[in-house]
Amino acid sequence: LNLCFILFGCTNESKTEKLNPYNLDITQSKDAYDREVKQNPDWKLEDLSKIRGIYLDIRYATTNNFTGKVIYLSPRAFARMPVFDALQKVQDSLSHFMIGLKIYDAYRPYAASLKFFEVYPDTNFVANPRNGSRHNRGCAVDLTLVELSTGKELPMPTEYDNFTEKAHPDYKDLPDTVLTNRKLLFGIMEHFGFSYYPTEWWHFDYKGWEKYKLLDLTFEELERR
Repeated sequence: LNLCFILFGCTNESKTEKLNPYNLDITQSKDAYDREVKQNPDWKLEDLSKIRGIYLDIRYATTNNFTGKVIYLSPRAFARMPVFDALQKVQDSLSHFMIGLKIYDAYRPYAASLKFFEVYPDTNFVANPRNGSRHNRGCAVDLTLVELSTGKELPMPTEYDNFTEKAHPDYKDLPDTVLTNRKLLFGIMEHFGFSYYPTEWWHFDYKGWEKYKLLDLTFEELERR
């Protein structure tokens, strides 16, 4: 693949045509995205770093991920406005217990999903690009709980992107502390409108995700005026 498809920070569309091998309805230009947001402000992708006290550990901006490659040029996290608002409520609620959120990934350009499936074509853990993913819609987040003051992660069943049965939300052969932490995470996320994924304890989808369009805009394109 051309480097522009591996490092999803390229913004010169005249040099690199964006891929859409399954002819999906994907918003692939900043102008089209701006028109959609103008019609419905809820469709705006908001920067999650604006949430007070939230931690970011954007693994796909590093080689510390299951592909072993740098996928994003910058360690950014975005989500649709209702998702942003819900995560802010989650963070505010957790802060009373000196706990907070750490985000591993949120909105994911469609080009990244194509690359992921090329590396690991297992639909139990990686979305099939034939349909697009909820991450591509800006309505899914990968996250965990941390100590608010230090950012230290609370013990969970596995590391992020662990593609084993142990990562399943119903896996029970775990220490009591881990089970308690996972229950807390699921409870607070469900309370504010999220549902968890059947094979990944860290993945949460926001209610109504299906009404949002697939997107293939880099983080840099999103902030281009």
